[in-house]
Amino acid sequence: MADPRTNETRAQLDSGSLVFALPPLPYGLKDLEPVLSAETLEIHHGKHHARYVETLNRLLAEQNFTAHTLEEIIRVAQRSGAKGLFNNAAQAWNHSFFWESMAAKPSQPSGPLADAISAAFGSLDGLGQRFAAEGAGHFGSGWVWLIAKHDKLEVISTHDAATPIAEDGVTALLACDVWEHAYYIDYRQDRATWLASWWNKLANWRFAERQYGAALGRGEPWHYPTPTTAPGK
Repeated sequence: MADPRTNETRAQLDSGSLVFALPPLPYGLKDLEPVLSAETLEIHHGKHHARYVETLNRLLAEQNFTAHTLEEIIRVAQRSGAKGLFNNAAQAWNHSFFWESMAAKPSQPSGPLADAISAAFGSLDGLGQRFAAEGAGHFGSGWVWLIAKHDKLEVISTHDAATPIAEDGVTALLACDVWEHAYYIDYRQDRATWLASWWNKLANWRFAERQYGAALGRGEPWHYPTPTTAPGK
């Protein structure tokens, strides 16, 4: 990775500024009901997530900051101490990954991921209990993740905008949002029930399997959509 102080990662943009789009949801607003209501998805995606993307684009323009991908921006912003840019870039990424981590139809893990789950947690039920406990016990706002460090699985939680994408050698497999706005309309303050419902009915194991394959070097992990360049003023 280039040093954030060099022109390779931070430069004046003669042609304009990077512009990241708000990716559409991978399902309809009503497709996750009754676990998540259309109202929750509309507000969470259309307002909370959209605001992070809007602020990210404004900061990129103000700071004349360029990078090829959102993942690169997150890592460079963390290393260079650009807190506002990091928070909004990481939250834009985290939310998009969260949408991908859910599916309308329940599924079960299979293949190498199922084997890795058994090796690390004894069973899928064991993993579910660990995931729910990590999320329910997390103090304040943040995220609970299933990650792979190469072929080894771990469950972690992160505070606020912190994200495993900023760490070398880590591949995120699934993420559940435990910021209160993610579930309050449907579950009020009952985070434990939200986590149990999410795990049992929404976890996207086909997506997690592809991510685990990438951790093993079999393909590329999920990336945030490539930005476009806005015309210069």
